[in-house]
Amino acid sequence: MLTEQNKALVRQFYKAFDDRKMDQALELLAPNFVAHLAGVAEPLDGEGFKEFGMSFYSAFSHGQHRFDEVIIADDKVVTCGTFTATHLGEFQGLPPTGKQVRLSIMHIDRVADGKIVEHWGQGDALGLMQQLGIVFLPGPKLLPYILKGAASKLFKKPA
Repeated sequence: MLTEQNKALVRQFYKAFDDRKMDQALELLAPNFVAHLAGVAEPLDGEGFKEFGMSFYSAFSHGQHRFDEVIIADDKVVTCGTFTATHLGEFQGLPPTGKQVRLSIMHIDRVADGKIVEHWGQGDALGLMQQLGIVFLPGPKLLPYILKGAASKLFKKPA
């Protein structure tokens, strides 16, 4: 039965986040909480996680987690699905675009004594940047190969 309680706790956490009830969400985290986020070099404590979450939620309004899969294994709850929101605030120096974004997400949350004690988070950052109109350019080592490939296609004889 504890596994179902853990599942309900994790769902409650994401619902509070989506409803912008940050205090309610943070109450579900243990005092020794640690978050491991893709693209973030060092683990975050509860305060660092709150700052990260607030910067993200300031930039993206109407956020909604939709989980296609929720898997419970021992003290861990795995959630896989999508996050949708509207880019209405500054995000990492990028002014608001007003664009609706949708990104794939996967989380693992470890629960102990009725609190979330550890979080691993993975989101499609590249897809998010592309949806916001950010284009990544190839580095100097890759550029000659791209140009060579484009030139060979351009001058290829028709069959």
